[in-house]
Amino acid sequence: MNMSVNIAGVEFKNPVMEASGTFGSGMEYSEFVDLNRLGAVVTKGVANVPWPGNPTPRIAETYGGMINAIGLQNPGIDVFAKRDIPFLKKYDTKIIVNVCGRSTEDYIEVVERLGEEPVDMLEINISCPNVKEGGIAFGQDPKAVEAITKAVKAHAKQPIIMKLSPNVTDITVMAKAAEAGGADAISLINTITGMKIDVERRTFAVANKTGGLSGPAIKPVAVRMVYQAANAVKLPIIGMGGIANAADALEFILAGATAVAIGTANFHNPYATVETVDGIRAYMERHGIEDIKELIGAVK
Repeated sequence: MNMSVNIAGVEFKNPVMEASGTFGSGMEYSEFVDLNRLGAVVTKGVANVPWPGNPTPRIAETYGGMINAIGLQNPGIDVFAKRDIPFLKKYDTKIIVNVCGRSTEDYIEVVERLGEEPVDMLEINISCPNVKEGGIAFGQDPKAVEAITKAVKAHAKQPIIMKLSPNVTDITVMAKAAEAGGADAISLINTITGMKIDVERRTFAVANKTGGLSGPAIKPVAVRMVYQAANAVKLPIIGMGGIANAADALEFILAGATAVAIGTANFHNPYATVETVDGIRAYMERHGIEDIKELIGAVK
């Protein structure tokens, strides 16, 4: 039985990885999860300089999910390259580095630094606020999506995955913009902007007022967007948004995703990723599926 998938020339032993920002760089989770069993490890967002993130409180539980406003806190590329990459190289898994920035130059600086590092793919987080455009996220304007994709692609040694924001009217416009800019793959969805109010304290549950909603509550939106994107572009897709088990993952694969990423579920079940790998295998056995590629986009 073949569970391997290929994205932009990179071969993954199975289609399961975790979503950026929910797993650190795998160190914390390596006590629970054999990282060798994952198709890839996706790192937390890395910027050109350390980012302190947002003021606390930065996480709030919501019905069917959570809101986070961490603000992409990270130690910066220097620490990351010295500490996290050598740790991940000890495992037989692919390494995807999530890159964030506040300007096109920020992204390019990180991408150029990573060109010398032994990592397999770069995931470009375009839900970051573009400081030069008054703080609107790169991923909310198709012209900006195409421009940042082109700029990053011109400097990247590894294939690039553009991570799309769902906070748009039409996801297919953004997918097509990433394709036009030369992306090798796309991943979606990032979090949906949400808000929670603490009625007893009569204030916002997170200091930032709004945050990114993730978890099971967003899964139907994510499946729909992955399906739309898969039918709009020819790029391979990594689907994510509320995946907690194999059945959830298979919805995304049947909708057109080549691979899937598990995020919020890791917080309440650190074994979610490997359980999903086992669950997909069991499903394939049960249904007599020899190759996982038979399932990709099978629902039309």
